[in-house]
Amino acid sequence: MFENILSLYGLDPKTTSIQSFGDGLINHTWMVIAGDKRYILQKVNSEVFKKPSDIDENLSLLKKYLSSTHPEYLFVSPVNTADGASLISNESGYFRLFPFIEGSMSLNTLTRIDEAYEAARQFGMFSKILADFDAEQLNITIPNFHNLILRYDQFTEACNQAGAERLEKAADCINFVSDHQNIVNTYRQILNNTAIPLRVIHHDTKISNVLFDAYNKGVCVIDLDTVMPGYFISDVGDMMRTYLSEAGEEETDFSKIRIRKDFFKAIYDGYMSEMKEVLTSVESEYFTYSGKFIIYMQAIRFLADFLQNDTYYGAKYEDHNLNRAKNQIALLKEYIKLEQELKMDSLF
Repeated sequence: MFENILSLYGLDPKTTSIQSFGDGLINHTWMVIAGDKRYILQKVNSEVFKKPSDIDENLSLLKKYLSSTHPEYLFVSPVNTADGASLISNESGYFRLFPFIEGSMSLNTLTRIDEAYEAARQFGMFSKILADFDAEQLNITIPNFHNLILRYDQFTEACNQAGAERLEKAADCINFVSDHQNIVNTYRQILNNTAIPLRVIHHDTKISNVLFDAYNKGVCVIDLDTVMPGYFISDVGDMMRTYLSEAGEEETDFSKIRIRKDFFKAIYDGYMSEMKEVLTSVESEYFTYSGKFIIYMQAIRFLADFLQNDTYYGAKYEDHNLNRAKNQIALLKEYIKLEQELKMDSLF
């Protein structure tokens, strides 16, 4: 398989080594070493991304735009084959090759405030330099990815179809989600508010999607498959969900779930250092809501999957997705407790 792929890029399979790289859950990834050059080879997960060509078209459009408007920005786009293709396909699937950014590193866990600031700044910069790009030119690579109305409807349907045992186990979680339906209503208001524009949004702002240099300064954002039209609350909210608590979504000791207020301030300061002059005044009012939006949505997704017998995420043990839902609900409860305080932090 690799021999044919490498040859398309003018790489000699006999003098090139390949090894598994990273711990991404969606695409399969390998490090390719060819002499003194290194590359990242990825196989696109066509179960998640139904039309890999849509991703390729998006990256080509953004690369062309940024090459003209912001040539200094490090936009990590695929390497072209000898025939000029940036996405190739064979009987094994769809593949693309990226340059390896020498001197860079990615993080799997977030322990430092300055790392949160730098990550937020990088995601803010990404949307800022694309603020004048018509987001609606981009393909939707995962339809309804952050559509909270749809996710709530799916949750309701899951409740209606679930077996009695799972409904009983999840009763407290179901009640909490139902009691906080106002989060969905706020999202509806955002969709109907013309002062909140569609923007080019990354949609997956976990810390591992930022490259850092040796001095812990952000270099650029990576993993651009979910870049598509969206609202800024998606990127900010995903940072809130994944940066604010030291305990991750797999933690089952919910007493360990705490909001790090200094990390919230770092996210705000880093993101707004780039986006303050770009966001409308109406958008800025929803900065704190962003955290509720994504945390609530992820709780719903885990809970709905549990009620549907773990058909989407799968389960490594009994009640795995129920525990994930409880984890996110615990995080949301802590966030809501501090919401007014966090709003004040975002004002200064």
